[in-house]
Amino acid sequence: MGNPILIVDDDAKISSLIASTLQNEGFPTVCAADGEEALTLSEKHLPALIILDIMLPKVDGIEVCRQIRKRLDTPILMLTIKADEFDKILGLTIGADDYLTKPFSPRELTARVKAILRRSLPKPQGSLKKLRYLDLEIDFDKCKIMVLGKEVALTVYEYKILEALGGSPGRVFSREQLIQKIYSYEDVSVVDRVIDVHIGNLRAKIEKDSSRPRYILTVRGMGYKFTEIDSG
Repeated sequence: MGNPILIVDDDAKISSLIASTLQNEGFPTVCAADGEEALTLSEKHLPALIILDIMLPKVDGIEVCRQIRKRLDTPILMLTIKADEFDKILGLTIGADDYLTKPFSPRELTARVKAILRRSLPKPQGSLKKLRYLDLEIDFDKCKIMVLGKEVALTVYEYKILEALGGSPGRVFSREQLIQKIYSYEDVSVVDRVIDVHIGNLRAKIEKDSSRPRYILTVRGMGYKFTEIDSG
């Protein structure tokens, strides 16, 4: 299948369970037992997806995620034993694409992995191929984002949100509509806040001043939209 899924967990039993579950679905895997090994293997194998536990020896999962995000746009699924909203939001804020709380079932793990991988190669929406506005350029065919002529790396879900909003300038999307576009499963615990975090991360990457956005606008009481663009 090509690039493997990198599993990072210091619990050998959990790593083995995840690896066997994914291998049964046809995914090649490679395992790391600590943060340092994870960083080394991420460079060596360029994984299709990284499953990353937060609590790791040597270098913790939060720092591993930060360092990987500086170099790679590989999708990251974070594992945590805490159902606390803070941990979930923190993981997404530093660049993780999704989170999964332990304990989890093999079925749930497989569903999350497949959902993330389906979104790692987004498809263009409708007939719109490119969008240019002010300093921003979106190439929907190549899934490429440029700001001031420089390419910007987005996570899978950040791109999916920008694709939805930028594909229909002026149209207001509720948080629920955006959730339906980027997730294929129900997770009602922090969904509204998760979308807000993704939007905040997007603005930080593409806006000149994220406190005064020009592209992704908040519509109070309704949701978000990409600013209207004059065709004339």
